[in-house]
Amino acid sequence: MFQASLLDLDSPTAPGPLGSAVRRTVLDHGAWIDLCPGWMSGADALFDRLVTAVPWKAERRRMYDKVVDVPRLLKFYDEHETLPHPALEEARARLTRHYLPELGEPFATAGLCFYRDGRDSVAWHGDTIGRGGTEDTMVAIVSVGTPRTLALRPRGGGASLRYDLGHGDLIVMGGSCQRTWEHAVPKAGGTVGPRISVQFRPRGVR
Repeated sequence: MFQASLLDLDSPTAPGPLGSAVRRTVLDHGAWIDLCPGWMSGADALFDRLVTAVPWKAERRRMYDKVVDVPRLLKFYDEHETLPHPALEEARARLTRHYLPELGEPFATAGLCFYRDGRDSVAWHGDTIGRGGTEDTMVAIVSVGTPRTLALRPRGGGASLRYDLGHGDLIVMGGSCQRTWEHAVPKAGGTVGPRISVQFRPRGVR
């Protein structure tokens, strides 16, 4: 069951400033992450809207010798599609303005994942389909709903980092992060509420 944040009551749904609000952590191998807790105000109202407005899809994928259900619901918005809430359009525009000097191009697409409860998850991976497998890039993730753990670890093994993200938190993975690190949303035990993540990416990165 989703439990709204008391800090989010009656807040307008809009992204906040970046600039000095962003905290960067430099990782190994040319990777880095930026964090901006509570960046999206009115995030709980946005969560409620996305649950009903997004045409969520349940997918099945081949894993080794069988086809299995993907343990989350998905929706991908290509660069020419209208996003399901004006706050997401503004978020993408603000992220582009802030990161353009480093990224060199705009954020173009938005991939949404709906983690319905603690059984939904995503395994360790990097966004290496397309240019992300060979070039430095950025993936900006806005999380709304109940906080869930986003874990990161060096590709090939090593100690992991863990961030509990929800209620409008922003994390940006940049530099070589998609090639030299992996990230995951592990399954969670007990009663865990739902969460939606919105991943903004440049053209040709998945």
